[in-house]
Amino acid sequence: MGTSSEKLPHWDLSNVYPGLDSPEFEQSYENVTSLLDDLDEYIELNQISRSDAQLSAAGLSRLSERVTEMVDRLNTIFSLVYTLNNYVKSYTSTDSYNTEAMRLFSQVQTQIVRTQQAEMVFASWLGGIGNNLSEIIETNSTASEHAFYLQDFAERSQFLMSASEESLASDLSLSSLRAWGNLQGTITSQLSVDFRLDGEIKSLPLPALQNVRRYNPDSAVRQRAFEAEIKALESVREPLAACMNGVKGFNNVLNQRRGRKDAIHPSLETSRIDRATLEAMLSAMQSSFPTFRRYLKAKARRFNKKSLPWWDLFAPVGTYNKKYSWSESRDFILGNFGSFSGDLAAFARHAFDQNWMDAEPRNGKRGGAFCMRIPDVEESRVLCNFDGSLDQVSTIAHELGHAYHIECQKGKKYLLYQTPMTLAETASIFCETIIMGSALESASSPGEELAILETILIGDTQVIVDISSRYMFEKEVFERRENADLSADELCEIISQAQKATYGEGLDENHLHPYMWAWKPHYYQENISFYNYPYAFGLLFSTGLYAMYQQRGVEFVPQLQDLLASTGLGSAADLASRFDIDIRSIDFWEDSLEVIRQRIERYLEL
Repeated sequence: MGTSSEKLPHWDLSNVYPGLDSPEFEQSYENVTSLLDDLDEYIELNQISRSDAQLSAAGLSRLSERVTEMVDRLNTIFSLVYTLNNYVKSYTSTDSYNTEAMRLFSQVQTQIVRTQQAEMVFASWLGGIGNNLSEIIETNSTASEHAFYLQDFAERSQFLMSASEESLASDLSLSSLRAWGNLQGTITSQLSVDFRLDGEIKSLPLPALQNVRRYNPDSAVRQRAFEAEIKALESVREPLAACMNGVKGFNNVLNQRRGRKDAIHPSLETSRIDRATLEAMLSAMQSSFPTFRRYLKAKARRFNKKSLPWWDLFAPVGTYNKKYSWSESRDFILGNFGSFSGDLAAFARHAFDQNWMDAEPRNGKRGGAFCMRIPDVEESRVLCNFDGSLDQVSTIAHELGHAYHIECQKGKKYLLYQTPMTLAETASIFCETIIMGSALESASSPGEELAILETILIGDTQVIVDISSRYMFEKEVFERRENADLSADELCEIISQAQKATYGEGLDENHLHPYMWAWKPHYYQENISFYNYPYAFGLLFSTGLYAMYQQRGVEFVPQLQDLLASTGLGSAADLASRFDIDIRSIDFWEDSLEVIRQRIERYLEL
């Protein structure tokens, strides 16, 4: 790992709780249970229900008091329950064999469901008080502070079932929807493969095997890793297909009962965009596919091939052979963050120094990377699977960007910092762009420039082309799942066809990845479908913002910080308008894609 034998860090959450078996953790769990009991009693005694909402103007003061009380209670409970949840998640995501953590995780999930049920009752009540809500917002300081949240949830209430049906759906989700997602995570995190690497047989967890498949400089090794990955996923395809059918079937029923237009509809709501914005962005992305295919075919020619087999998509090109140690990664990130903002660099240094990151790949640890918020201590923690590559350095910068976004919201209450998926990638991709732009500028030879540009374009291709294939896959799975369960063969067929439609002639159709659906955790999320196109939104939105930063310089930094602090306070279109950006116009998306096209043109020149 890297250029030295230094030990990769495991994250430290001892300032949150001393341990899962600590009195402090147990007391917090008891507290959240008690707070929820009190909330349920308050809802019942004060008749927080749609039937009670039709009060006359004479009852306005009572309505206003209830709004304040519900908002204050929900802020407190959500913050505490997600502190508990993410603390336990720090164990389950790094050691899926920890049965005690798994048990506690399921218990905390029960309390999250109770909190969400109370919020849905409140949302239904808000939808029923009609014009009174506007007057309450004008006269009540708590309501005024939470105006966007209250109005947003009042509008969402039109797509709620009855209170009893919503409560039943939430209860059932614990033993069905969440259970399917947990099963997928457990199966894939415990999947290990005996693989010959560097002259010895090693037992590699799936994420480590995938790193070999992506980045090993030897094409034959990459191919063997790909074949081993496919074989491993084939061995668990039936239970994973059952997980997929369970999650999508459950969501289809809920969408139908709630009066949703289709499966995409609720994702637009949570992303805080409209269908016109999504269609404009997807149209621009589709128009860019021929340019990406030119890049893929040019890369294939470097391997003396007409098109790329899947195991060559991430293959290194050029002469950038540097492997970073953990400390070198830290120094590189801090130095470049400092060139953008002293605040950003100081924050990242604090995250490194306080062991906010878990970087070592190991059996039982989930793959990929993420950043999670610990609400009650107003901190974050970052998970990654570090292998010393430039791509992994970029990934760390990306996740630290998420953490910095959270830092910019410090001091805000829970209901005021809920960021839509579309805007959640803004700071992360911005930070990633800083790092990769610096690496590109410091290239000492055409070979180094080619290698770094390759790394950047791999990421761009994943977010524009592969994300498009994932969106197409998920859309068709939802549509076909309405009629019947889908077999593992059908799921493989759908994802393969989506890859052909997006990658086109740039990808060898004889060597696709038919099991991308099996290991990607996003398809199995409980309350979030289409966890794909927001990544494209984030890349293109951030690309446009970064172009503005290059034009305006340091005066742009406070504007970006203000945007990050405000992502829970408005729609994506309203927040983008601060920068005179019209996200419903295809022109904005095409302008951002033009930046990527220029990178591809430079790649073709090299």
